[in-house]
Amino acid sequence: MDQLTGVTIEAIDLAAWAPQALEVQAVAFGLTSEEVAVRLHIVGRHARQAGVIAFGAMSDDRLVGFGYGMPNQREHWWSTVIEPYLSAGGHGGWLDDVFAVTELHVLPEFQGQGVGSRLIRTLCEHSGLDRSILSAIDAETPARRLYRALGYQDLARAVRFPATDRLYAVMGARLPLREPGASRA
Repeated sequence: MDQLTGVTIEAIDLAAWAPQALEVQAVAFGLTSEEVAVRLHIVGRHARQAGVIAFGAMSDDRLVGFGYGMPNQREHWWSTVIEPYLSAGGHGGWLDDVFAVTELHVLPEFQGQGVGSRLIRTLCEHSGLDRSILSAIDAETPARRLYRALGYQDLARAVRFPATDRLYAVMGARLPLREPGASRA
């Protein structure tokens, strides 16, 4: 257990922990109950994907954060949406041989304590791949600052996903991720 935060990071069975994970995501990301219901189905489908890796941040047997991802497949819905944006910027190769961080969320009262950093670093360390890719809201948020601190760079901006008005950025990083606060080489 991390003495600073009282949080442990441990592997979780994504399907079994999906309801609790979606509760965390609902609070951290501001989801409605209807959005949670849709995403619960998606997480259940992702849990059955080959190569999916999931970790939870636990505090007193309570899930306070989670993250999961998988090797990217071009035929996955997410990849088909971002491919034109990446290709337009000369980054289409980032869809191959890369670990896609699918979700990463931490309850607000545990944010800013290194929990998200530990989750994403652990996920990527277990991926067995040399690069990681993810999408994040295209705004200067604490999440974007964290990703940049770990070595992620913007590959595409103003990405539009169906059924949302929010714009997203697609970011990529070489692995291993940098230690937070490490200087750029």
